[in-house]
Amino acid sequence: MLPIGDDNPTKLFPFVTLSIIVTCFLVFIWQSSSDLSHFIYTLDNYGLVPIRVATGEGLHTFVTNIFLHGGWSHLLGNMLFLWIFGDNIEDCCGHIRYLSFYIASGAVASAFWLFTEWGSPYPAVGASGAISGVLGAYFVLYPTARIRTVIGYGIFWRVVRVPAYTMIGLWFVYQFMLALVPINTGVAYWAHVGGFIVGIVLSRIIRPKLRKNTAYYDLKQYY
Repeated sequence: MLPIGDDNPTKLFPFVTLSIIVTCFLVFIWQSSSDLSHFIYTLDNYGLVPIRVATGEGLHTFVTNIFLHGGWSHLLGNMLFLWIFGDNIEDCCGHIRYLSFYIASGAVASAFWLFTEWGSPYPAVGASGAISGVLGAYFVLYPTARIRTVIGYGIFWRVVRVPAYTMIGLWFVYQFMLALVPINTGVAYWAHVGGFIVGIVLSRIIRPKLRKNTAYYDLKQYY
């Protein structure tokens, strides 16, 4: 299942969401602007390295790591999810609260992963922890919004509209199951799990003034 959009209109222009996306692209261009040693330097110095944080060093990487990525597919996949779901959370929270929410989700997700990989010398990078927080908030605030999703097998593909609670719920179950697998896959699944949980919690604490048009959702049909 690959989300490609949602039927959930907004009133505010997603200035912060767009700014984060542009920033992540610019940062990745900087990461890739020289040779491999430069790319590794960016990961080691701005990625979250558990063994370093355990000694009290590199605390800034709880934030900086969420703007770094390990490759184009990593970057594009994260930015697709952020573009689809981030604008609605920004719309109901407002620009400043949304930015605070995003960074807090990323930092807490990083901390969650840190405790599962304590002592590891390998850096964690990527916006997925923060974006998982966005998904957690969307799951709570817009459970019945329709998500345009590509599903298929082999050469047979189609676009369907499914409720957010179905699409995001299945996504979370998938992330949680992979997090339980005792194999190092190179993906920080526990950051995804932690980010999703903190997104749910923060969405309850912030309690934004949600402009929900109930009739809009009631008129939508599953198809």
